[in-house]
Amino acid sequence: MFDLKKNIKAETVDKAIKHLAENPDAKLIAGGTDVLIKLRQGKSEYCELVDIHDIDELKFIRIDDDKSIVIGSGMVFSKIIESDIIKKHIPMLCEAAESLGGPQVRNMATIGGNICNGVTSADSASSLFTLNAILILKGEDGTREIPISDFYLGPGRVDLKKCEVLTAFKITHDNYQGYFGHYYKYAMRDAMDIATIGCAVCLKTKNGILKDYRIAYGVAGPVPMRCRETEKTVINKKVSKDLLDEIAKTVEKDVNPRTSWRASREFRINIIKELSKRATKKALKRAGEKF
Repeated sequence: MFDLKKNIKAETVDKAIKHLAENPDAKLIAGGTDVLIKLRQGKSEYCELVDIHDIDELKFIRIDDDKSIVIGSGMVFSKIIESDIIKKHIPMLCEAAESLGGPQVRNMATIGGNICNGVTSADSASSLFTLNAILILKGEDGTREIPISDFYLGPGRVDLKKCEVLTAFKITHDNYQGYFGHYYKYAMRDAMDIATIGCAVCLKTKNGILKDYRIAYGVAGPVPMRCRETEKTVINKKVSKDLLDEIAKTVEKDVNPRTSWRASREFRINIIKELSKRATKKALKRAGEKF
């Protein structure tokens, strides 16, 4: 049973903002795959909800005039997987979406909820980090944009103001055109399991040289994270098996996984190093590199 005191269904984003202002204790609910679990666990802060699941203006994937790909926060993962735009331009986001839960979860869970939940294991986060995604948020004072890397404040905490709604993700043309990527999720079992480690790589090459390289992890620290030192170290180096070994060696210095009941810190570090090589190798092959 859910101890639900109030559930207000919002028809538009503006009405959702209004309902949040009028109900200061209310939380947003979209797909509910995370929120309803918390409510079932008896967490009283989720007893008042503003439901944004059926707001049509949050459900879209488009390419704007400036060639930015914009994804509405209300898009469920099954629709992201099916999107021709995503499959053509950023297929690793499809891979991340396919790794999330089972079909029932993917039909309900939204990409906005996956990010706003604030957990380090969010399957879409690593890919969005490597794509330098920009979050578009709307509140009482208007609209603001924030890089996804600045959105995470700590475990379970994000920079979402009290009366704000995350409306969309924007990936600019220069952050996906000419890039090739791969998302690799390691979990204890294939079906419907939380990631032990999630790794996303996005890169660009030219004449066998690594011209740009981005690598991000989930569950390698308290929040999803980019490995900035590793990225700087390997830029402009020749694509080779030695490069993969160097990435694996360097990435260990960028991460800070912890021991939990799911896995020890030492085990996670081993997986982090191995996934850096596997994801990078897959992305390089997609870029047409042979080594």
